[in-house]
Amino acid sequence: MNILITGIHGFVGSNITIALRANHNLYGLDIVSPEKSGVINTFSWNELYKLSDIPIDAIIHLAGKAHDTKNQAEASSYFEINTELTRTIYNYFLQSSAKTFIFFSSVKAAADKVEGALLTEEVIPEPVGPYGESKIAAENLILEKVPADKKIIILRPCMIHGPGNKGNLNLLYSVVRKGLPWPLGAYENRRSFTSIDNLTMVVEKMLTQHIPSGIYNMGDDEALSTNELIELICEVLGKKARIWKVSPRLMYTASKCGGALHLPLNPERLRKLTENYVVSNVKIKQALGMDKMPVNAREGLIKTIKSFES
Repeated sequence: MNILITGIHGFVGSNITIALRANHNLYGLDIVSPEKSGVINTFSWNELYKLSDIPIDAIIHLAGKAHDTKNQAEASSYFEINTELTRTIYNYFLQSSAKTFIFFSSVKAAADKVEGALLTEEVIPEPVGPYGESKIAAENLILEKVPADKKIIILRPCMIHGPGNKGNLNLLYSVVRKGLPWPLGAYENRRSFTSIDNLTMVVEKMLTQHIPSGIYNMGDDEALSTNELIELICEVLGKKARIWKVSPRLMYTASKCGGALHLPLNPERLRKLTENYVVSNVKIKQALGMDKMPVNAREGLIKTIKSFES
């Protein structure tokens, strides 16, 4: 297949490129357009018109503005990138010969907090903040026009991780590696994660298998608590886990001070590290005829943790 990937130079784009380049012809679209191994050509967004001569079969739209946990980004920038770029590439798709469009949204487009045991695709979206709001706006503009002769997939992954990724897992790893005690042991939370290996496998199957157009959550099969994650990091490092059960009220006060002083621990990051956020992946597995994801959550996280050392 001839596949166009937007945001191809990012973490997910680079991994999808590795997964697909052996069996497909890949083209890239990004804010910069240097050559990339396994990619025939990469274009900048203002060169989109040059793709009209290429018979594209599928578009994977990854380009977007990530969630800023420090809340320093202007709200308008999320809509300019996450919503309006989606409008641009989706309108191009509708006019092209491509038959498949995969849009990378986020579980945050559906809910900032999970009410009940699991987040499913049936939840009525109630995003909080410009990141989730810009993503649901992009989803809605796609759903306004879903041609019967094309396949439209909206993928909502939870936190994606893997070698080369930067985010809260790196922060957690650095704290544990320094031998600092983990003070959030009093929180008994569970969270879903998405291994990049599971994600790339699902994307490849979406391209080659017949599945209905629609919205699909993406996550690993198992959810882990932050305490379990700390223990897993210590296991990889060969250290004994130092988990302290400091009062949640005291930790929240400390996070407020941290936010005011622009320290790593702020209320938003504290919530992310301690809230329950379990995502159902049943719908995507059923659509692809899978009983389970090929990589379990522990295996995927161990691979990511080991990559931090190098």
